Amino acid sequence: MAERRRLRDDDEYRDDYRDSRDDSRDDVRERRPRGGRPHTLSAGEAGGAGLRHITGLTGREAEGVTLVKPVEDGWIVDVEVVEDRRIPSSGDILALYEAELDAEGDLESYRRLRRYRRGSGDIDGTSR
Repeated sequence: MAERRRLRDDDEYRDDYRDSRDDSRDDVRERRPRGGRPHTLSAGEAGGAGLRHITGLTGREAEGVTLVKPVEDGWIVDVEVVEDRRIPSSGDILALYEAELDAEGDLESYRRLRRYRRGSGDIDGTSR
């Protein structure tokens, strides 16, 4: 009987622990940018959403996310993509796209910021 009671207590403890973890996740998801609505996405989730939107719209392979920035009503995400593969790869043509996402990660707009040859990009924010 004592063993059965201890198991039930353990189950109740696990349920309480899960509930408290779920509550803490809700707190984390309710991030508020300065003076705006709460963001429902983390920066990592916003970056992933931006990457998926850009690759889906352009049909190009992404090199990676280069910027994730919270704004009042959502996120700005910059994604670098390969526009034209060359041999050797140092001749690849890359492009930087910007996606504007709402607080839930839905695409509001996107645009290509620039095109450039691999290796001729910015170093520490300044062009070569």
